[in-house]
Amino acid sequence: MSGIKAIRFVGLLEGISYLLILFVSMPLKYYAGMSEPNKIIGMGHGILFILYIVIVLYIHFTIKWGIKNSIWAFIASLIPFGTFVADKKIFKGFDN
Repeated sequence: MSGIKAIRFVGLLEGISYLLILFVSMPLKYYAGMSEPNKIIGMGHGILFILYIVIVLYIHFTIKWGIKNSIWAFIASLIPFGTFVADKKIFKGFDN
C-alpha cells in the first residue's frame, strides 16, 4: 500500500471513529451511563490519530510532497471531519 493510499484509508477510519464517538459512545455515556464504549472507541480513535500523524510524516519525508501539504494534512487531523475534506482536497490528487 502506498503512503497516499494508507493516509486516505487511515484518515477515513479516523473520521469514522470520530463520528462513532460523537453519535454512539458520547450519548451512551451521558444518557445511558455507559462509559465503557467511550473508553474503547476513544482509545481506537487515539491510536488512529497517532497513526495518521506518523503516515503524514512518512509521506512528507519519502514522497517529499511539500511542507504546505503536510501542514494542511496535520491541521485536517485536528479539525472535526477534517480528514474527510483532506481526502478530497489534498490526497485524491496524489493517488495514482
